[in-house]
Amino acid sequence: MSINKLRKAYHKEICKRILGLRSGVPNVADSSSKTSRILAVGLTKRLGFPLCTSPPVGQTVGTVFGAITMEFLNKAFQLLLHIRPGKWIFSASQASVGIAAFDQYEHLAALDSALKVHKDLAAAPGGDYIITPDIVIGRKPLSDSEINLNKNILGKDPVSKLTPLRETNYETPKPILHASISCKWTIRSDRSQNTRTEALNLIRNRKGKTPHIACVTAEPMPTRLASLAMGTGDIDCVYHMALPELTSSVAESGNEDQEDMLDTLVAGKRLRDISDLPFDLVS
Repeated sequence: MSINKLRKAYHKEICKRILGLRSGVPNVADSSSKTSRILAVGLTKRLGFPLCTSPPVGQTVGTVFGAITMEFLNKAFQLLLHIRPGKWIFSASQASVGIAAFDQYEHLAALDSALKVHKDLAAAPGGDYIITPDIVIGRKPLSDSEINLNKNILGKDPVSKLTPLRETNYETPKPILHASISCKWTIRSDRSQNTRTEALNLIRNRKGKTPHIACVTAEPMPTRLASLAMGTGDIDCVYHMALPELTSSVAESGNEDQEDMLDTLVAGKRLRDISDLPFDLVS
């Protein structure tokens, strides 16, 4: 199986379970926007798979999108284990794995308990510490025998006693959060700000390395993608579920503003295709 075949299978599953028509308009479009409708129709046409006859609504859309994206990333990651070996954990939000389950954020569990007792503090700015990303990727700690697989790296001296990657360093070792991925079927201003808030939470409240922080979306309008992708410092990058297909749709539309914005996002390294994400995760 190649990344290209996995990508096509990913699109086929999205079309089968999520992407469909509502009143003749693809449900990834903002029906009140003519531009959004045109780009969504072009994108859907280029995917080329039969559409979902009963597309989900509400939060179910995001949940299913997250689950399908997680499966794609998990399978793609297996192809790249020779580049980034390790024991990896993949989980979507339906598993309710909050960031406190990981080494860099385990202290937040105690903080969360304290906030439940002192509810007045929970209302303070930054009081919501425990978030549950749509997709989390974690790395399990290694046993000493795994570390010393090819030669005695640790030796006999009492060294490397605090790193979370070494399983024997802790009575109850926790996985290390490698990546936090937000999945947004579409992007509206309120949703993009929520994604940024979660990203800043991950950066500011960690004890240890910062995980990869990314967003995957199917939003067809580049100007709306820009509301999340523009700038640096919080989200590593935004990944579109079908960037080449979107690029062709935007070019076909003849909308220069949308085309210019898309070019800016791609050239500025703020927008990439879903097929780029597995490689970025193992880098």
